[in-house]
Amino acid sequence: CRGLGVVYKRPGHAGGDNGSGTPAGPRPRPVWDGLPLYDTTVAPGVRYAFAIGLPDTGLFPFQAWRRLVARELRVAALGTGDYTEPAGLPGLRAAITRHYGVTRGLRAAPDDVVVTQGAQQAIDLVGRVLIEPGTVVAMEDPGYPPARHAFTSMGARVVGVPVDESGIVVDALPDSARLVYVTPSHQFPLGVAMSPKRRAALLAWACRHDAVIVEDDYDSELRFTDRPLQPMHSVDRSGRVVYIGTFSKTMFPALRLGFLVAPSSLRTALRTAKQLCDWHTDVVSQAALARFIDEGLLARHIRRAARHYARRRELVLAWLRTQAPGLVTMPGSAGLHVTALVGAGADLDVASTVARASAAGVIVRSVAPFCIDTPVREGIMLGYGGIGTDRIASGLRQLEAALRGGPA
Repeated sequence: CRGLGVVYKRPGHAGGDNGSGTPAGPRPRPVWDGLPLYDTTVAPGVRYAFAIGLPDTGLFPFQAWRRLVARELRVAALGTGDYTEPAGLPGLRAAITRHYGVTRGLRAAPDDVVVTQGAQQAIDLVGRVLIEPGTVVAMEDPGYPPARHAFTSMGARVVGVPVDESGIVVDALPDSARLVYVTPSHQFPLGVAMSPKRRAALLAWACRHDAVIVEDDYDSELRFTDRPLQPMHSVDRSGRVVYIGTFSKTMFPALRLGFLVAPSSLRTALRTAKQLCDWHTDVVSQAALARFIDEGLLARHIRRAARHYARRRELVLAWLRTQAPGLVTMPGSAGLHVTALVGAGADLDVASTVARASAAGVIVRSVAPFCIDTPVREGIMLGYGGIGTDRIASGLRQLEAALRGGPA
């Protein structure tokens, strides 16, 4: 669930009770008692879901996608139907390097690519290969919780590092960190882009400390006011960066297709980890995606969808500028949500605002749950991918009432 348009739930336990309130039967390692299960559904009755990380599936060309999938389901296309390469179909890996070479300036060869079940599996594979119990992992704070929880489940000690308008504060990185997870092109959840100077400083830091940088290129292709920033991976000359991408936003989340680009020193281990995890990603979807890219359908869809999202984004930004006193919009020009922090001296209770809005059928997210160690940042996140353009204005009027403390 990229972006987390979700509600946190504590893990539940099936089975009986031993009389002491503890479920009977085998118990997981203690770390699993503290990790949440995410509910990605939108509750019935929600009229205005400004959910985070959800694209508008109504914009996707499903007719063309069905044609490509049907083609790959033929026996002639499937061949023997045997297991295939853990790293993914060669045709898809080549298509990924061509597409991202043009759209993102990514410098990679097909052999560098491992196809995954979305970005989350890519994060998991990197952790399996690099993390031992006690390994220090540094993450942006606030940051992306499923990455933090994946690393924690593997025994890592996750340390939050503050983020400012230029990205992660490199001077605040702990010397003991051996892995640094960042979202430099569109920081989650604040939306800022890491500056070139800060990127160079992070790469230099990783070289000095023998650390690996995991570059999650979150929302990278959905950019509205300038060209996408070149990935850190493309300027890395020391093999320190693992690049992670996904098709969940540019296509649709249910597809579960993503990828990572690995340094040569980690390539074999990551392929082995993928094989041990699930052997390989669904072959039919891989082959259809390769054709979808090579026929120009992905690039065409992204251009069309970005025009719709740009209009929605401008509606949200205009409302924040004129009708949301006390909220300061974070800089950024990409993605499917806008973040606004509570300004200095503003008297705004975000938790109460979110609750009042929810009672009126308006779903927005607070920034606070994404914080790790540094002081909590108070603010709200407004997603515009999963709500129609024609519903945004009325939803924002309801939210304005909630902000002012009255009935929405």
